[in-house]
Amino acid sequence: MSTQTNTQTQSIDAFSTCKQTVQKYFENISKTTPQYFQAITNLQAECLKACEKTINASVSVHQEFARKAGISTEIPSAAKTAIVDTNKQIVQASTVYNQLVKTTIDATVQNIHAYTENVNDFVDLNKNIIQSWTNPITQKN
Repeated sequence: MSTQTNTQTQSIDAFSTCKQTVQKYFENISKTTPQYFQAITNLQAECLKACEKTINASVSVHQEFARKAGISTEIPSAAKTAIVDTNKQIVQASTVYNQLVKTTIDATVQNIHAYTENVNDFVDLNKNIIQSWTNPITQKN
């Protein structure tokens, strides 16, 4: 007596599977990305605090040492002016740089948005190309 095993063969569409997995992937990224950016923002804030605190502590130690050692910390007014003016220029350059980076990011976002808005047009164009390529093949059958 022979036993015949009944196996069902399921037809799996590769494109449906691809669409489903891509959708799940981007759903997951949509959930985790804000958490990632918050963590990076927190890290950056802590680094800035640590840097500022370290510099202030270092200046305090040097100031204390100079005071106890009797070292004069007087500087000419021209030197103070040069230091203050240099700092103003550094801050101004940093501000301009940050504006440039923000403008570049905004332009990139606009370009990606424009691309996203036109994806369907690209798909239609590619479908038309595929149709023109496959017409001669399908007409022969």
